[in-house]
Amino acid sequence: MLVRAIFAILFAAICRINAQEAFTDALPPPVDPTAEPTMGQPIPESAWLDLRQNAPQNSKPQNAPAWIEALTLLPAETTETAPMTKSVFRIRVTQPSPDYKVLFFRLFFDDKADQQPELVAWDESGTHVLRSGTLGAGMNLPSSDSVLIPMTGASSIDIEVPGDGKTVRAAYLDWMTSSEVVHPVNAEHRDVVPEPFSSVPMLHAPPDDVENFGTVTATLSSEAIRISGQTEGGAAFQFPIESQPLTALLTFEIANPRIDAPPEIYVNGQNIGAVSLTLPDLADPAYRGEVQPLSSQMQFNYTGWLRAQKIVPAASLKVGTNDLVVVNGTDTGAAAIRGTQLQLKYIWDKSDYLLRTGH
Repeated sequence: MLVRAIFAILFAAICRINAQEAFTDALPPPVDPTAEPTMGQPIPESAWLDLRQNAPQNSKPQNAPAWIEALTLLPAETTETAPMTKSVFRIRVTQPSPDYKVLFFRLFFDDKADQQPELVAWDESGTHVLRSGTLGAGMNLPSSDSVLIPMTGASSIDIEVPGDGKTVRAAYLDWMTSSEVVHPVNAEHRDVVPEPFSSVPMLHAPPDDVENFGTVTATLSSEAIRISGQTEGGAAFQFPIESQPLTALLTFEIANPRIDAPPEIYVNGQNIGAVSLTLPDLADPAYRGEVQPLSSQMQFNYTGWLRAQKIVPAASLKVGTNDLVVVNGTDTGAAAIRGTQLQLKYIWDKSDYLLRTGH
């Protein structure tokens, strides 16, 4: 087995991440990106670590910023309490300055149910600083998950994964700063952890129906559900409606969608079209290209969670029980959805409604 040359090598000081959350409020003060850096204290660069255990023909030695001291793949081992083989990627990290105390860590991996990874931060004495808990949802799809790690006292981060570690693909690391955030006191409070390349927060599905300004929000399912491109492999929901709405909005998060062929929605047997995806910057490493046989066009899937929405015409709904099916795009393979919810808009006496007459 060829192992990439990056393992067990000390990196030179070359300048050239739906998330698990584990952090404190001890974020450093805001950094003005337009300000001149203090002498000897430049803003630390982010790090991209390729953890694949193969050596592509066009592979080049990878660089890392100076605050990444070393990366090693520890030999797989078994214990009496954990008889299954476990692989460990160990990343030694040093704080670029005392101002940076929290590290954003995004792991890219194949989300297999029996091989879900976990992050463990250690200090120099070998004491646990943090355990993330298992990442992913076990949907057997390419995915990614993020953790905020308080690095006060921590000097290394382990990626522990059952098996030979080949399900782990890469990691993106970046230091966090803080800024004041304001939010309306009468709106739903959402924990917003800014992800690189995207500003859309994780979608929260309310456990009970919520009514606000004439709009009812109902959760169809908060669980992760695997879907395919066939109708019989779609996610099916049934929900009752007591009165006809003016319009409706379906919202969910989706993992591993093909960005040019998003899922299609069927309501009461009628295809009402494809959802719209909220896409992050194309620089996001979660985009994964694939070329089909006899095709020169590369298609891209997003190996993480994206927001998806679709307007459901009122005419497609009926008073009583309604059926809704989410089917992945044709020839796009498998994906997964979670946090599926439906908003129904009704007449509210404080809204404006215009009746336009002919000219």
